[in-house]
This record gives sequence, structure tokens and C-alpha cells, in this order.
Amino acid sequence: MKLDKLVGERFKEKPSDCVIESHALMMRGGYMKDVAKGIYSQYTPLKRICQKIETIIRQEMDAIDGQEVLFPVALPAALWDESGRYESVGSELLRFTDRNGSKMVLGMTHEEAAVQLVRDYAKSYNSYPFMIYQIQTKFRDEARPRAGLIRVREFTMKDAYSFHTSQEDLERYYQICYEAYNRIFARAGIPEVVTVASDSGMMGGSLSHEYMLLTPIGEDSIAICSECDYRANMEAAESVIENEKDGSDEPLTKVHTPNIHTIEEICDFLKSPLEKSCKAVVYQKNMTDDYVVIFIRGDLDVNETKLTNFLGEEVHPAVITAECGLNAGYIGPVNLTVNGDYTVIYDQSLQGTNNLSCGANEEEYHYTGLCMERDVPNAEYIDVAKIVDGGICPKCGKKTIHISRGIEVGNIFQLGTKYTESMNMQYLDADGESHYPIMGCYGIGVGRLAASVCEAHHDDFGPIWPISIAPWQVHLCCLRADDPEAKTYADSLYKELQKAHIEVIYDDRNVRPGVMFSDADLLGVPIRLVVSPRNMKESVVELSSRDKSVQDKVALTEVVPTVKKLMEEMMQKLEA
Repeated sequence: MKLDKLVGERFKEKPSDCVIESHALMMRGGYMKDVAKGIYSQYTPLKRICQKIETIIRQEMDAIDGQEVLFPVALPAALWDESGRYESVGSELLRFTDRNGSKMVLGMTHEEAAVQLVRDYAKSYNSYPFMIYQIQTKFRDEARPRAGLIRVREFTMKDAYSFHTSQEDLERYYQICYEAYNRIFARAGIPEVVTVASDSGMMGGSLSHEYMLLTPIGEDSIAICSECDYRANMEAAESVIENEKDGSDEPLTKVHTPNIHTIEEICDFLKSPLEKSCKAVVYQKNMTDDYVVIFIRGDLDVNETKLTNFLGEEVHPAVITAECGLNAGYIGPVNLTVNGDYTVIYDQSLQGTNNLSCGANEEEYHYTGLCMERDVPNAEYIDVAKIVDGGICPKCGKKTIHISRGIEVGNIFQLGTKYTESMNMQYLDADGESHYPIMGCYGIGVGRLAASVCEAHHDDFGPIWPISIAPWQVHLCCLRADDPEAKTYADSLYKELQKAHIEVIYDDRNVRPGVMFSDADLLGVPIRLVVSPRNMKESVVELSSRDKSVQDKVALTEVVPTVKKLMEEMMQKLEA
């Protein structure tokens, strides 16, 4: 393709609304254009990158006996009613009514559609196991789209669904998919992706893993142990606490604390550390607005994912009114009274502790000397705390946890029978008995993966695309296109590269070398060839790689064979 015919503009200035480099570079490089918040159109370079990612995904899914299908984008709400998710999923699910008054949704995930597709087919155990997958547009009405393609509302995703007659068979296939995902990310150019244990969230299921690209700009927090192989998303990481009790219990004493409302203020007032306090965090259930009061050690934060999993429903920060009976800023576990239905939860960080400060449930008063066993004898403890940097590893027991940031580029779930049971999909075994199939689910966001590769591999001038997914394999630059000899040879080389089935973008514009090379950097093509009058005098072409690892001069007659060899080496490095 000729660069002067490529639709889209490339420019030098970084857009003011781009918070991460991959977003800025893909906007500057003419990869995409924003249509609405979290919705983008793709120019040719990004479309070509995504097509190559999809090809890699298809190859790996087909290699593990996946069968490609396609589900609708618009789905009847009745399907989501069957699974129970039409009401349980929040506002991320875009609901609408069609012209006939029928309730509809835009698919943000397709478990229901997958079950609906195969439940009439797979009624005998002889049909199992099998896996179906699609690459399809999805829509998630994300509240805070950000970072370009990292968090969007409309996106393209590969989602696969496997069906099994036993948990053992699901686990066998889960491992196969686990390894296929490692190959996909390596072939796409980011072998540094790591797997972490994760929370299944709205998907349900008993076991799930996320594939994370560790990067400071990531939106997810990952707990990693430096001593063992423990890795987990902070949402799913167990908070292990060593509770130490002081030698003797102090008496429970009420202290006047005027104009003090936060846990930090009370600890400063009492001159005691945060870990010697008990704080209250209050939520309300989304469905009923009933209050949920969590008591937790003062230096820890509530993990809302753990909380919603325990409650079985979503929550939001509470609005504390005079009528509810709670005294904001002075809530404590002793003599707590609330008007109406409410839930009280005690985090395990308080178990066995003593001599804590806490609210006295009375305006301008706190307690000191709180002993949980003595003063709150009926408390039952669960883990609802966020794991902390420097915390105890749940696997090896050492204080070696550190928190890193990461971008989720894929996920896999063991769904169990959550959807087959709720949607009444059954099969008959060899003895004629009915069972619900067991499901697995496996997802990869195509656009997010492209952006993640750019985030992992770029310099100050543009992306450094791997040969496997680059928009083109070779960028041919003709300097001084007004020079007949240089132009004639560059034109012939362009045709020769095309004849050799090498993807080439050809820049023969009459522009300054700085402009030409700047555009080449923004397009990030892995191999660059430069034809110029000076090089023609030496009968050579300058060959370089975008990552600067290769810089050479190649004889005019050896350019195409040399390019082919370098391409093979680049592919072999990825395949390795």
C-alpha cells in the first residue's frame, strides 16, 4: 500500500485527554478515532492488527478442537431472565425495548446465548465434551471508560464456552485452554503476561484465572508473593492477618471526642496507631437499601468484591440519615442499634484483639479498651479486607506480598452448572439419568490486547509492533522521490516485495526525511528499508528494525532474501 493513500492523519502533539502512552500513540498514529465516550472507529492500521490477532486466536482455538460460531449482538431479555442475570446485573447491561415492545439487551457476554444454541443438540452424553467460540462485538455500558482501548464500552472479544459431563473433564480441558492462552499471548508479542487467581464476579463459577500484563498504568491491582508462585487479583486475594493481643485487657471506657469523625482523627486524638482501632464502614444493598455495617481494623480497607460475594448482591456506599439509627462518625460494635433490617459483619482482622478504640454510638463519644471476645462475644468473623503491600502470603505464610498493577488481557472461568441448571439444559447419561452439563468460559478482548502490546512495547516515538501482528511487515521509504534513480529502484523494490507476498507500506511522498521517519515510527512496522540517492551510489539499501536491534546496509540484489530471512528470525523468536 502507498502511504500517501492511507486514510487517517498522523501528528506530533499528544492529545490532552490521553492518560497512557498506548492511547496517545494510537491516536497520534492514525489507528483510531473516538466516536463517543468509550467507543472508537478503527482506521486501517488498527484493523489489520486486530485481524492478525484474531487469526492467531482462531488458530489456537481450532487446534484445541474449538468450533467457531456466532451469536447475536442484540438478545431478547427473556434469555437473561432464564439465567437470572437480567435483574442481577447492574447498569453495565444495556437494556432497551424494540418497536414491538419486547425487552432486549445488547450482549456484554454470551453465556445465555451459548446455552440456548446447544441445549437442544447436546441431549446425550455421546455429544460431550465440546467447545464453541465466537469473535464478536459486545457492548458494556462502562461507567468510567478510560485509557483508549483498555477500558471501553463497545469492544470485540473472543469468548469460548466448553461443555462437559464431569468436573474432572472440565479441569482437563481448562488446563488445555490455559496453555493455549499462553501461546496466544506469546505469539502476539507479550510472553511476559502472567496468570493470577481472580474473582468470578457476575460470571459465577468456582475457579477463575486472569491473564495480566504487569504495568504501572494497569487498572487492576495484583497481589504477588516474591517467595513463592502465589499471584492473585486483589479482589480475590485472601487477607491473612496475624492478630496479636496485648498482655492484659483494659476496661471499656467512654471518652469525650468532640468534632472528631474519621478513624485517623480519633487515633491522632488518642495517640494510638490505626491498627489498634476498630472502624465502621457502612454500605446499603442495591436492591433493598438495607444497611450493611462492616467492622474492620482501622488500618485496613473493605474489599467490596468479597463483600458482595458474601452478601450475594451488589452494594453501594451508604447515605446515613437521622432516621436509620446510625450515628455517623461514632459507629461502634458495642450497643449498636439500627432502625430496620441491617447486616453486621466483622472482619477477621478483629478476631482475638483487645484494647482497641471504636465509636460509642453516641455523638462526640468513642470507647477505648475494646476487647472483642469480652465486649462483642457473639461476633462471627469473615474475610472482607483488602490484602496489603507487605502482607502475609496466603500460600507460603511469609510477609512477602507486594502489590503491582496490571492490565487484564484475558480470563478463563470454571462456571460449573450455573447457566445449564438455571436454563434447564440437561443430557442423559449411559444409564438414562438426567444431568446438567458443566461449563467453562474463556475470553480475550481483541482491541485491549492490541493496546496492551503497544503499552508493553513502545518508545518515545511510537509503537514497536511484533512481526506477528504488525499492520505491515516492511516499511519502504524512498528519500528524495524526485531523484529518478532512487525512485525507479524503490518502485521496482516495492513490486518485488509484493510479488514475494511480503506486506509492505510504501512511502514515496516528496516530504522531508524527518516527517517520513516520524510517520514510520508511529506506524511501528518491524522492518524498515530506506532507499536514497546516497545509498544508490553505494548500491545498497539501509535495513533496520523498529526496535533498533538490527541496522545494516544490504546490496540491492539481496534486499528481498535478506528481508525474508529477518522476518523468519523474528517469527521464530516469537514462536519459541
